[in-house]
Amino acid sequence: MDDKQSRPGTDMTKTAEIRAFLPRVALAVSLAIAGSGCASRPHASLLPVSHTVQGAHVIDMLVATTRAPSPESGVVFSGERGSGLSLKNVVVSIPPDGVRKPGAVIYPESRPGDPAREFVALEVAAMDGRGAAAWYDRVAGPKKRVLIFVHGFNSTFEEAVFRFAQISHDTGVDAAPILFTWPSRGSIFDYVYDRESADFSRDSLEKILTQAAAQPEVEEITLMAHSMGSWLAMEAVRQLAIRQGKVPAKLRNIVLASPDLDIDVFQKQLDDLGPAQERITIFTSQDDRALRVSRRLAGGGERLGSVDLKRPEVSSMFVRRGIHVVDLSGVVAGDRLNHTKFAESADVVRAIGNRLIAGDGISDSRLSVAETIGAAAIGTAQGVGSAIGATATIPSAVLTSEGRVHLRERIEESGRNFGGSLQTVTGQ
Repeated sequence: MDDKQSRPGTDMTKTAEIRAFLPRVALAVSLAIAGSGCASRPHASLLPVSHTVQGAHVIDMLVATTRAPSPESGVVFSGERGSGLSLKNVVVSIPPDGVRKPGAVIYPESRPGDPAREFVALEVAAMDGRGAAAWYDRVAGPKKRVLIFVHGFNSTFEEAVFRFAQISHDTGVDAAPILFTWPSRGSIFDYVYDRESADFSRDSLEKILTQAAAQPEVEEITLMAHSMGSWLAMEAVRQLAIRQGKVPAKLRNIVLASPDLDIDVFQKQLDDLGPAQERITIFTSQDDRALRVSRRLAGGGERLGSVDLKRPEVSSMFVRRGIHVVDLSGVVAGDRLNHTKFAESADVVRAIGNRLIAGDGISDSRLSVAETIGAAAIGTAQGVGSAIGATATIPSAVLTSEGRVHLRERIEESGRNFGGSLQTVTGQ
């Protein structure tokens, strides 16, 4: 009786603490974004343009969403929860190579946008099951790959579409791009709502994964999730494993970037995945400011995306589970919050694509993502004659002994004397 009576007061206290904390979060995030020089967030920018320009890149994606439709032109879907799973075919034009750097998303300054210098929509069309099959026949490459992306907290529909278009293009993967977007209100004040919306959407993501794996034309699936979307992705895969007794073999890679996921919850999810947990690669960063805020809002629970890999109990858990972890703490990207390095760092996003293009898993022991990033950095150093610049782009820790050895060998083969920087980079 006493426990039951104490809960309302406890909940009210916690709610009051969160409300008191959020204004400080808003100020910190606003200052960080303002200081980064980023353009303002897009709004109602999915009004299709009639044509693109020479040299532009076109991404033809299937969008599956649990969001509610928006009556506002150019918004398409709101941050509210829909009554079911909706499908759209969204075609995005990315400006020519000389206009932007890999990793960058350039939102339209005015509607509908200029395809010569901005990301714009070429088509936004409703789709049914038959249309989805026709879409796959049209865009699937010879490898019959599917890349499914799940966005994170504080993301509008437009932001999710443009970010995934950038990832799909910059990885260079010949894969059919599927965006799974769940009801995020796109506000830092709606953390709890977003988290519950992710929970609301896990059955639908499981359905997408099940249907993709069941198609004989699909040979390989990569599931990539960012931030809070990592919790949603893991829950969907966990449910799939429980329902079918295993994770489908076609789901070759599960990539969790800056996962906003309690590390204890993550370990419980792994228990149901069995051997498939070895298909997981995690990108972490100790300087992820967004996850510091998330940890506070989540009651202090350690977030998977910012774990301290130097702690023996943490590193041993990953090694025991067969999970590969790449620490991007030493990577410099455009995001001042250090929360989207996996997409905004040209070296990282290309390294992910190179592994998938080669037909190997992200965490393939023969050549880790970290080694690929390191090789790209070394190549840059040889091109511009700056070893210091190269070491700044190599991850500060690689949680695989193979990755450390290969990275050391590659650096030594480059003929550059990295000296003490090499010890810092490889941890040896």
